[in-house]
Amino acid sequence: MAAAAAREKDLNVTLPDTIAPALAEALAARGYETLTAVQSAVLAPEAEGADLLVSAQTGSGKTVAFGIAIAPTLLDGAERFDFVGHPLALVIAPTRELAIQVERELEWLYAGAGARIASCVGGMDIRSERRKLAEGAHIIVGTPGRLRDHITKGSLDMSELRAVVLDEADEMLDLGFREDLEFILGEAPESRRTLLFSATVPKPIAQLAKSFQRDALRISAAGESSQHNDIEYQMIVVPGHERENAIINTLLYFDAPSTLVFCSTREGVKHLASRLANRGFGVVSLSGELSQAERTNALQSMRDGRSRVCVATDVAARGIDLPNLDLVIHADLPTNPDTLLHRSGRTGRAGRKGICALIVPYSRRGAASRVLSLARLEAKAVPAPTAAAIDARNRERILGDAALSAPVTEEETAFVAELLASHSPEQIAAAYLRQQLAARPAPEDLTDAPPPPMKGAKGVREPRFEKSDVPVERFTNGVWFKASVGRKHRAEPRWLLPLICKAGDVTKGAVGSIKILDTETQFEIAPDKADAFMANVQQHGTGEKNVTIQRVTGAPASYAPKPRYEARPESAEPATAPAPKHKYSKPKEGAQRDFAAPQDKGKPKYKGKPKFEFPPAEARPKVFKPKGKKPASAS
Repeated sequence: MAAAAAREKDLNVTLPDTIAPALAEALAARGYETLTAVQSAVLAPEAEGADLLVSAQTGSGKTVAFGIAIAPTLLDGAERFDFVGHPLALVIAPTRELAIQVERELEWLYAGAGARIASCVGGMDIRSERRKLAEGAHIIVGTPGRLRDHITKGSLDMSELRAVVLDEADEMLDLGFREDLEFILGEAPESRRTLLFSATVPKPIAQLAKSFQRDALRISAAGESSQHNDIEYQMIVVPGHERENAIINTLLYFDAPSTLVFCSTREGVKHLASRLANRGFGVVSLSGELSQAERTNALQSMRDGRSRVCVATDVAARGIDLPNLDLVIHADLPTNPDTLLHRSGRTGRAGRKGICALIVPYSRRGAASRVLSLARLEAKAVPAPTAAAIDARNRERILGDAALSAPVTEEETAFVAELLASHSPEQIAAAYLRQQLAARPAPEDLTDAPPPPMKGAKGVREPRFEKSDVPVERFTNGVWFKASVGRKHRAEPRWLLPLICKAGDVTKGAVGSIKILDTETQFEIAPDKADAFMANVQQHGTGEKNVTIQRVTGAPASYAPKPRYEARPESAEPATAPAPKHKYSKPKEGAQRDFAAPQDKGKPKYKGKPKFEFPPAEARPKVFKPKGKKPASAS
């Protein structure tokens, strides 16, 4: 105890004395000077040894909170764990990523106490998990389904369990794990402590706590009303068809070292990740259809800096804690305030500042305002970053690059002198500038018009756009080019125009008529921009796979829609109307049809049609009818 107190004093740390010494040393080594609200609340005297029902927002330090809360129960007065036997604590998390993250956090927190921690999550090799459980572990972290499998098959013995922690309990109920949770808690000893952590406490969570906790102490972490103070919310309002372009420009403008982009569906994740990869971003995706190995590789790629953008669904990104995550983009608007808070809580953690950008189409502004209001958050409505703004930010970053002010080392001195002897400083600076610009994807061209005004509480109607925003015949004698996409490739002006502008480094004003044919598209470029346009295309390409641009040789294709009906010459005589078809169907076989004269009306007359006659009376069969009254039925 004295050694731990001395170490805390040297580090100017003011941690409570109620924390286990080994854990206090780990917190001090990690740079903890004070505890968060939820961490302080679980150490209150009335919380010692009691069941806890804790509600705290994401990013508030819940993992460390329940780690220090259960430590006195697990250690039972000792400073270290003596031996490894059956598990003493069980932590249940909703997703594999969150379980692995909790395991990683508890490893450094309990390292000084000599705790052995094992994980049991779906998607991993269950045989290796059985071996780890057989070897013994003090704390088990797992997902509900896999933990139930181990309990059912006898590989997880919970007879000595002292504490059970349910992390993100509301999410586990939303994912349909209620039956698994009830089974696990029913198999645990009744003398255990049960700690239930949840962002919110709806009625199902309260019922679960009432069924499996004993006089639980309700803790609502202080400061929930001022949640997400370290996050700046921005609402970027764009036309519906420019949503993806706005996402690309937002990524380029902020240039965050790590960004998380949320989509509502797996297909949305797949499409957006492919689009960003084609634009030159280092991107990975996270969705439920990926295997555990693929998800682990994707997260590792983000952590070591090989990728800087992660596109994910809500479930796949639940509980993910990525380093240097400074930007969260909502590509699809969250449907409720809890989802908004969980998504945005991935940034602005541990005292870091973060930015949360909501990409909102015109027609969804009302829904976005309602979700923000229900979450008690305020967002600043800003336009999407333009190409000019992105170029200005790139200029600032290049001029302020720390590499330019770093001193020249002895190993570099000779090479630097050789470069200066063979090239001028202007040439070296220009080469550096080109290299920096080439490493950054080009921004997208967005609509300059301001958004239409809001109309009512239910949001606004999407503004009407013309079928094509392409100006036609604004200049004469333009130079014609052709792109290798047409109607058969579902070519549309709304994505052809940005492609043309980006490929040739021109603005919309330099593009004239666009003619979409069956297998290609021909378009017109202003005469003074044509040569530079073709040079840029030959140097950088179009930026899209299997799409090429070439100059049109000869006259451009005539583009006139085929008339639906051909006009009849005025001198032509009117055509004789064909004889009308009779309205009656074809007669049966054997019948001869004889139509009446045009002046006669009525049904057609038939010749030779057989006539049905009744047989004579004497040939009919006789029917016996008894005389007298009907006898009464026997009673």
